[in-house]
Amino acid sequence: MTTANRPVRIGLQLQPQHADYATIRRTAAEAEELGVDIVFNWDHFYPLYGDPDGKHFECWTMLGAWAESTSRVEIGALVTCNSYRNPDLLADMARTVDHISGGRLILGIGAGWFERDYVEYGYEFGTAGSRLADLADALPRIENRLAKLNPPPTRKIPVLIGGGGEKKTLRMVARHADIWHGFGDVEVAARKIEILDRHCADVGRDPAEIERSVGVQSDPEDSAAKLHDLGITLFTVGVGGPDYDLGMLRKWIAWRDAQNG
Repeated sequence: MTTANRPVRIGLQLQPQHADYATIRRTAAEAEELGVDIVFNWDHFYPLYGDPDGKHFECWTMLGAWAESTSRVEIGALVTCNSYRNPDLLADMARTVDHISGGRLILGIGAGWFERDYVEYGYEFGTAGSRLADLADALPRIENRLAKLNPPPTRKIPVLIGGGGEKKTLRMVARHADIWHGFGDVEVAARKIEILDRHCADVGRDPAEIERSVGVQSDPEDSAAKLHDLGITLFTVGVGGPDYDLGMLRKWIAWRDAQNG
């Protein structure tokens, strides 16, 4: 599929912080009813915003629950921290949630960055370089394990790699990812996409095979058209608890529907 003919998709990052699980579950159901394409959570152990010791829930057990409580949307982490799980185990977890959900899992993954998670849970924080090296080692292991599992995944599980590192992360995207996710304004996104395309050329990959995704923090009239012109087709709105406001999400869904006709 080329960048030009990909449909626009809208994601919701339902941040598992400052809320009871019943509220999180209800919000995921509401987002599905509104017509969102993907519901993501994130892979942290403590809130990133607000009270740092506020309510918080774990990522992958929640994805297993969402696999049962939703029926249409794709689900995934934006993004899994590679450091927290053995890569072969992560592949098996992903395959299992893929089956529970009937083939709706996206395997989002990144190198990790939130030091408190590491320190409090006893993981070696290392350096940005060592975490990226670990991710580079993990991606082939994940692919190899997925190929060995019985039963195999229900589909080729899409791999989303998050991050904008120009020398290492984007090269990993070119080699391994089906979706690239980044942040930043239009100018930043344009630069990252240009570099990603060069990495694709270096490794012999058609860049149009990679869906381009961004996190958005404002209404679509602010930047959607310009980002879409760059070939970005997946736009994800982030919301945190205790009361999840889906007002901006509704606007992005309406914009998606206008684009897709």
